[in-house]
Amino acid sequence: MSSPPNHSPNRWFKALRRNRHGELCLKTVELLNRSRAAFQAGRTAQDSFRLGQLEALVRMLVEHECDFVDALGRDIHKPRFETVTSELMMVKNEALYAISHLKKWMEPQHLERNLATALDNCMILSEPLGVVLIIGSWTYPVQLCLVPLVGAIAAGNCVIISPSETCPHTTELLHRLIPAYLDNECYHVVLTGPSEVPDIVDLKFDHVFFSGSKEDGIKVAQAAARTLARVTLVLNSKNPCYVDKQCDINTTARRIAWARFHNAGQSPTAPDYVLCHSDVKESLLQALKCVLHQFFGPDPRESRSFGRLVKEESFSRAKDLLLRSDKVVVGGQINEAEKYIAPTILMDVVESDPVMQQDVFGPILPILTVKDVEEAIAFINAREKPLCVYAYSRNSKVVSKVMNETSSGSFCSNDSVLQSLMAGLPFGGVGSSGMGSYHGRYSFDNFSHKKSCLLRSTRIEFMTYLRYPPYEERNMNLMTLASSLTQRSHGWCTIM
Repeated sequence: MSSPPNHSPNRWFKALRRNRHGELCLKTVELLNRSRAAFQAGRTAQDSFRLGQLEALVRMLVEHECDFVDALGRDIHKPRFETVTSELMMVKNEALYAISHLKKWMEPQHLERNLATALDNCMILSEPLGVVLIIGSWTYPVQLCLVPLVGAIAAGNCVIISPSETCPHTTELLHRLIPAYLDNECYHVVLTGPSEVPDIVDLKFDHVFFSGSKEDGIKVAQAAARTLARVTLVLNSKNPCYVDKQCDINTTARRIAWARFHNAGQSPTAPDYVLCHSDVKESLLQALKCVLHQFFGPDPRESRSFGRLVKEESFSRAKDLLLRSDKVVVGGQINEAEKYIAPTILMDVVESDPVMQQDVFGPILPILTVKDVEEAIAFINAREKPLCVYAYSRNSKVVSKVMNETSSGSFCSNDSVLQSLMAGLPFGGVGSSGMGSYHGRYSFDNFSHKKSCLLRSTRIEFMTYLRYPPYEERNMNLMTLASSLTQRSHGWCTIM
């Protein structure tokens, strides 16, 4: 599977595609068996091993920053600034956060004891699951492979990573570097196409992490269910953004434009459409026009700060939506050879417009008008639960209302995307936008089994006779009394 010298990643991929399906499954089975053997031998059990692997991961990112910048530039025309900040820095921060807190996370969680358990030890142990499969995404080819890897390593698991084949240079780089920095028995990289993912998941992993479309997420979940593997799904959705009449228009425009057009609009956490209060519709549009000129100049195609679409499918869908729309007020220019679409704003969009009926992974921002926050909330709640909800307002009551009366994987006020970048906050979907969460301690818990443990003594047998046959009414009453008393204080249901 290694890339031969002087061979381009594209030639490497073509060689793999030739009759690769059976070979790929055999290769993955071999790696899975090696990983499981290493796990069962206790290779990942000690905190010293886990810390060493996390430190090696940080070194890999530091020592090969230029290589990652080059690979992502070749694959998705990603500007160096975006690669460093949204890919490499995020992974490094996640790893450093885990390194700082790992020993605390690994400690048993002791529970309070009551009279009946005064001589016992009640605790929860965080146990590694085994072998984890991480299926990466082309939207953030490094971050969405390595951030969950940090959590899986911290929790003591072995890992097989399947990066996106849409980004061949980045995938080849991960395939080459990970064996050079991480333990060769515990951590591996394989290449799978979208059609092969269910077959790989079928090989019985202990946990599967997937980020991508809802349709592919359903296939992954169905395949995982056949082997009872746990899953974490972070799924694309249409993320709403409410702009209130009481907001700082210029700041709001800058933050929305950055979030929507970052990575050429190919971000699962970007605001997908704006629900704008009718009183500020025109001022928001003018502010967005000024901001786009400041960000990307008079011709964004010439800007070194604006990328290109990655997938032909996404480009074709976005192009088709633009050609069918008569509501373009900013942008709309297309260059098929480069898969370039200019940062585009659609105005006076309505619910029935095609752009509101499907996911648009591209630099298109539809703006709909609402009369008040209640109408915006009703609009959001009439749809499937999104990955993110955003609200821009100086009125804290408006922000609280949107936060409390909508359901989403995450929420952020007066900014966008940043809630998904913080190691201390869990990130994940709900309902149709996914299940499970990760980042920081939540990654550690996500890739762990919480084993409840009760270590009892035999010195209090004189008290436990109440539970033994022959059953008597008096004994039942005493046990009921003991249970009722403890439930009020600690939620215990005591069986003496």
